[in-house]
Amino acid sequence: MPGMSGWKQVYDWFERRLQIEGPVKDAVLHKVPRNTASWWYVFGSAAFTLLMLQVVTGILLALVYVPSAAEAWNSLNILNHQVPLGWFLRAIHAWGSNFMVAVVFIHMAQVFLFGAYKFPRELTWTVGVFLLLMTLGMAFTGQVLRFDQDAYWGLGIGVFIMSRVPWVGGGLVHLLLGGPVIAGATLSRFFALHVFVIPGTLLFLAAVHIWMVLKLGVNEWPMPGRLVRKETYVEEYNKLAHEDGIPFVPGAFWKDLVFSGAVLAAVAVCAAVFGPSGPGGQPDPSIIQTVPKPDFPFLWIYAVLSYLPPSMETPFILIAPILMIAGLLAVPFVASEGEKSWHRRPIAVLALSLVAVSWAVFTHLAMSTPWSPHMSAWSGDTLPVKYLQEATPLVRQGAVIFQAKQCRNCHSVDGRGGERGPALDAVATRMTPDQMRYKVVTGGGNMPAYGKNLSPPEIEALVSFLETLHPANEPPAFDASRHLAETSSAPQPVSAKP
Repeated sequence: MPGMSGWKQVYDWFERRLQIEGPVKDAVLHKVPRNTASWWYVFGSAAFTLLMLQVVTGILLALVYVPSAAEAWNSLNILNHQVPLGWFLRAIHAWGSNFMVAVVFIHMAQVFLFGAYKFPRELTWTVGVFLLLMTLGMAFTGQVLRFDQDAYWGLGIGVFIMSRVPWVGGGLVHLLLGGPVIAGATLSRFFALHVFVIPGTLLFLAAVHIWMVLKLGVNEWPMPGRLVRKETYVEEYNKLAHEDGIPFVPGAFWKDLVFSGAVLAAVAVCAAVFGPSGPGGQPDPSIIQTVPKPDFPFLWIYAVLSYLPPSMETPFILIAPILMIAGLLAVPFVASEGEKSWHRRPIAVLALSLVAVSWAVFTHLAMSTPWSPHMSAWSGDTLPVKYLQEATPLVRQGAVIFQAKQCRNCHSVDGRGGERGPALDAVATRMTPDQMRYKVVTGGGNMPAYGKNLSPPEIEALVSFLETLHPANEPPAFDASRHLAETSSAPQPVSAKP
């Protein structure tokens, strides 16, 4: 047929210059052990399919989304209500993220259970650990880009956790937020992370991961008694693939294709039935009577922190993640040889079961777990009278603002109030008036910035009230350098000459 001849000429023209036919044939026709053409081996392909789904839907969403503190919330509502099927596109992206996290976790568990991290696949497992971390990073940054009330406070909590890192915590906060507070620069940075940095890293690591799978082969079915020995494994695997192997396409590929299609269908059904995630209320740092909960992959952390004693929160936050990641990275190097079959690895089965049950329990508890630390007071509780006796009108006005802005939701006074922030009974002995003004205006750590929610007179009144909060026997803090400058510039009395 002339038409077919024309297409053949076009194909030959490109092939002569690109020369990709050989590598593609090697990839699709390479032999894998027959028993690896199993439904247990489909999760890696499904994870890659979901990554491609996230890339495509993310590009389409980026055409409308505006990474600006003033417009992010509005652009998501435009997608939800004005762009045809915009809500469905957002829902596909959100549910695709949830499915991708779940499938990657299942794939890691299957690889661990089948001993597929052992020699010579140690590096394949290591790259897989970083792929898991990048997937979680995508999920977290995606939640921040919703920039609703929950996302605002969720980011505040994440930044507060980061600020606890010794020596470099403050620098990390500024690097992540683009300054000391959550503002427009924050969204720009998270947009760059979510759209460019993390997806680019994911695609690169996924390509390396697939390359190593092709070169080292798909892990054989773990048979009891078939031990891994570095001296003989490669020869034994090649012999098995040659004598009892089948081409990857179509022998094993069709199951990957069917399962990936089923996963995409499940994502579409969830998107159509449950819709997109948010956005909720507009972000407002002055409204703090909220209990922000993270998205599904991070709920277990929320529950753990809520049940830990306050004194254990910081050690857990700083130590536990490092130990978890180090443990995952160490697995293939600690046990690179020996038995693969889970039938003869009871400790591995017990460890995996313990992790799965703990994750499920804490995730379930997070659905009804109260915020940690506990908040016991609300703005309706009146300030004790002793704080307003002999107070000036400006101090009384500051007390009214202190109540109206619900500062006691986070800070306690006279033993009553919230525990998110430090008690304020002696705040005037710790901070000068200038430091108080700066903290109120810019916020920092877990405290929101009130610079755009309070007028300058209101800030002055609030600081005047805070200046009165110190024990009767302790003077308030003052700026020693300013005091010295004022003292030295004051006119000195002239002594009479004798």
